[in-house]
Amino acid sequence: MQIQTLLLLLGTGMAQAADMTVLHYLDQDPGDPPYATRILVTADFLRMDGGDDAGDFVLLDRQQGKVMNVMRDARMAMEFVPAALPPRPASWRSRLLVQPPGPQGQTYRLWVNGTVCSEGRVDKHLAADAARALAQLKTVLAATQYRVWRDTPAEFQHDCDLANQVWDATGVPRLGLPLEEREASGRSRSLVSHTQRPFDPVLFRLPDNFGVQQAPGL
Repeated sequence: MQIQTLLLLLGTGMAQAADMTVLHYLDQDPGDPPYATRILVTADFLRMDGGDDAGDFVLLDRQQGKVMNVMRDARMAMEFVPAALPPRPASWRSRLLVQPPGPQGQTYRLWVNGTVCSEGRVDKHLAADAARALAQLKTVLAATQYRVWRDTPAEFQHDCDLANQVWDATGVPRLGLPLEEREASGRSRSLVSHTQRPFDPVLFRLPDNFGVQQAPGL
């Protein structure tokens, strides 16, 4: 009887370890209608997509520290790896102001050179590993985001883009799981649901016979 109980407990532990966190967000870009974003997180991977198992997706390999942008129509994946960033300008001044936690989470506001670049709410207890995975995703993509900013015409460059996507990008997810986000650009995100479901390894594999292309570096 004791052996059966032990096996049952071991089986339960394995089932829990195989679960994956499922986050559903509602995102909106300036001037566009809202759209759904799904984020799946395991100990080894993060997948971001529109909710379609057979659609395009972004895949973070948490162990290798690289990101794949999988595009099914093109039958290819763009690979992103972390890279060193240039130093911040001497004039750069950023502050992440955080209020004490409350029943609805913890509110924050990111200021850069006197401008509020982002604000919202986080929960440091909800899906903590998913928050860590989001921070890792932003770390890997920071160099690419900097290159995009650098190559943008000067009249469209904004310090808040560097703050939210490059130099201060990981500050918010390190506080906890984002519940609400609002950026100076007008982009917003709100958490719709958080659940667990059994791990499906197929969702975290590169489709067969897809080419891999390295993303441009700095």
